[in-house]
Amino acid sequence: MRVIATEIPDVLIIEPLVHGDERGFFMETWQRDRYAEHGIDRDLVQDNQAYSRHGVLRGLHLQHPYAQGKLVQVLQGEVFDVAVDVRRGSPWFGRWVGCVLNAENKRQFWVPKGLAHGYLVTTAEALFSYKCSDLYHPQSQFSIRWNDPALGIEWPLTGSPLLSAADQSAPLLAEIDPERLPVYAP
Repeated sequence: MRVIATEIPDVLIIEPLVHGDERGFFMETWQRDRYAEHGIDRDLVQDNQAYSRHGVLRGLHLQHPYAQGKLVQVLQGEVFDVAVDVRRGSPWFGRWVGCVLNAENKRQFWVPKGLAHGYLVTTAEALFSYKCSDLYHPQSQFSIRWNDPALGIEWPLTGSPLLSAADQSAPLLAEIDPERLPVYAP
């Protein structure tokens, strides 16, 4: 597998080794020891899938406490996936990294604990899959507004996205009590 560093050192793009021939392909999408060599959490405890149609934007979400690292990938279609560093004291606070994930490039995106995460579906539909380092804790999940001008995320979007009610009413990062945000621990 090939691991690509990003502007936020903990955020990684992973290109699994794909073995293909006229029958199709095979690839390893998770192997605890190999991924741990690159700083990806050894104890991923929950798998999730989400199906969405074109223009759906999910995010920017995070849990604190009970932070979740997420190893994400797209099984069908394409998304523009984003990780935003919101860890208090981080040298990269307020910065974001984006990556195109699709069924063709088979890339994975590692979003470490303490970062907000979101994605926009850019094809007719997308089947999104991800492994998490902690269980879902609805009482500790919150959102940051997807189009916060201070973050300046360059979503590949024309028109308005389809958002959940919670994402529509999410606050700007500056409106969130800093005590609510995770702390950077190098």
